[in-house]
Amino acid sequence: MKLAQALGANALADKDPLPPDLRRRLLARDPLFVASHWILFTLAIVGIVIALATIRPWGRRFPRWILLTATWTAGIFMIVRSLGPVGYGFVGDTLVLTGVQPPPPQHAELARHLARWDLMLWSPFFLLWGLLWTATAWRFTRTTRT
Repeated sequence: MKLAQALGANALADKDPLPPDLRRRLLARDPLFVASHWILFTLAIVGIVIALATIRPWGRRFPRWILLTATWTAGIFMIVRSLGPVGYGFVGDTLVLTGVQPPPPQHAELARHLARWDLMLWSPFFLLWGLLWTATAWRFTRTTRT
């Protein structure tokens, strides 16, 4: 998706849970956002290499600590993002949708709309992805003990 966005597509860009001013810049293809798409695409490729390195023989060329640090960090980061103790995620979205943490009145409808998208799409995606990364890290930890 980030590659598609970097190349000019707007695949789900309008569902990105951003404040209105950043959202406008994202949809207007601000150079900062285009650069961030390329960076995130590159990180995704690095993630693929790291994931494969944990299960392929050629992965033994990488220091074990790098693979363990990367997999555990990615997994924990994504699980925390999905839970949302700092804003987006199951907790933050639920607080917005129940009115416990009301958004700014001028952007209330947009905030509720994005919270629904985040609750139904992005948060479950990040939770699943994080669980898979931590499972990979756990398996790699167990299979590479000396």
